[in-house]
Amino acid sequence: MDLGIAGRKALVCGASAGLGFACAQALVREGVHTVIVARTEGPLRQAAQELQKMGTAPVEWVAADVTTAEGRARILQAHPQFDIVVTNAGGPPPGDFRNWSREDWIAALDANMLAPIELIKATVDGMMDRGFGRIVNITSSAVKSPLDMLGLSNGARSGLTGFVAGLARSVVARGVTINNLLPGTFDTSRLAGNFAAQAAREGIPVEEVRARRVAKHPARRLGRPEELGNTCAFLCSVHAGYINGQNVLLDGGSFPGVF
Repeated sequence: MDLGIAGRKALVCGASAGLGFACAQALVREGVHTVIVARTEGPLRQAAQELQKMGTAPVEWVAADVTTAEGRARILQAHPQFDIVVTNAGGPPPGDFRNWSREDWIAALDANMLAPIELIKATVDGMMDRGFGRIVNITSSAVKSPLDMLGLSNGARSGLTGFVAGLARSVVARGVTINNLLPGTFDTSRLAGNFAAQAAREGIPVEEVRARRVAKHPARRLGRPEELGNTCAFLCSVHAGYINGQNVLLDGGSFPGVF
């Protein structure tokens, strides 16, 4: 299927690895001029080189922290207009809410709610003026099925979800859609790090932690990053103009509910 977005320009955040890289890869494959962003220059440059080898669209990179005003300004100074924006930032650490300070909450909100909103604010009016725009926020399955130990993430990402629900309905008549992708357990280096930390806490092999997680999963496997990347690309396509204000859950059926 031709997604009809060749020649468009996209910003993909957190794109040096994992789910962000998978989204960038899917967009580049469709001929989208893609600007990838992450904090660390080395891995980001390497990711850009890998994407450039595809030879299907221009790929540029900007090393910046999108959770800061300075980082966002650096990106937008170099590239002021985008047709597609994919927001993505790592979640805050787990823990007991009794131990979290105001500063912990502000950091979570900055990264997982306010930074995406600022990127939307900087780009959505231009999208509406041009009559086409796609904004996709990578959030978490915890928005739909909250976990007690992920309270910082639950709160911040749910705030973004509520904001998007209202804004999306005010921009779609001008050709702009805003949707959220809610990933469950995907086979990424971040998840591998979580498995390693759990294994260290429990004094068991990492392979056992992974096997236990997979055994509980209805699909009996972890998600593949390219599955989320391809879903992201479709939401950015000309065919998805009637999908708006939605939370698309990609968890292999783990959520134990109907809606």
